[in-house]
Parts: sequence; structure tokens; C-alpha cells
Amino acid sequence: MVCLGNICRSPLAEGILKSKLNPDYFIVDSAGTAAYHIGELPDYRSIAIAKKNGIDISNQRARKFIANDFNEFDLIYAMDSENYKNICSLAKNESDLIKVKMILNEIEPTKDLSVPDPYYGGDRGFENVYEMLDKACSIIASSYL
Repeated sequence: MVCLGNICRSPLAEGILKSKLNPDYFIVDSAGTAAYHIGELPDYRSIAIAKKNGIDISNQRARKFIANDFNEFDLIYAMDSENYKNICSLAKNESDLIKVKMILNEIEPTKDLSVPDPYYGGDRGFENVYEMLDKACSIIASSYL
């Protein structure tokens, strides 16, 4: 799960998908394409909306997406088109590129819709993002159950 700073959207997506999959069989992680917040907790509003929905993301720490992530993960979900481009720019080959997907394409295939950055959108923005990501993560998880 990858967004810009790894404090709002991608930590939520990580927490939501983890809550839907068996941790004995799946590794879910998140990162940001920018290094603005390395080592920081998710935004307090992401933590709050996750907690409201029974998910604890307070142990996550922001990190930067790196080229080696292509070796570590089978799928890489971008939250928006700019991050999608940034992730793809680090790909070494076609095998890396086919791992990268827009997360909302799980809901609306081929539309390449972006998860809006809720940072400046107030609490309701975080609720909307949670709902979008929960729906997308339910579809992702159902393909593995």
C-alpha cells in the first residue's frame, strides 16, 4: 500500500487489509513515495478512524518505498496516479511493473481513480477514505479466501 507520505491513506489501507487476511499467510505493509515522515506514526486522524472501526494502526511507522520492495511484495497498490508513476519509475523490468496497481481499480476496474488525500479534508475526509479503502480491501481479500 503506497501513498505520498505514508501517514494517511496507505497506513489505513495496510491496517484494513491486515484485518481481513490471515497474518500466517500474508504480509501487508505500507510505504510512501516521499521521505517526509520516515519513522513517524500515522496521522492521528487515520489512527482514530481505524480505531473507530476496530483496527489498531498505532504501531505503524512511516517509511519510504524503495526499489527492493518489488522483490519483497507480490502486489503493490498505489493510492493515486502520481504515486503510481513514482512507483513505476523505480521498476527494473516488466515483472516489477505488472505488480503495480491502482487500489480503486479493485472497485472500478480500468478507471484509474485516485484515493483523495484526506490530510486537508478534515475528519469527514478520513471517513470517506476509510470507506473507499475498506471496500477495495474487501475485494482484494475475497480473491484470496
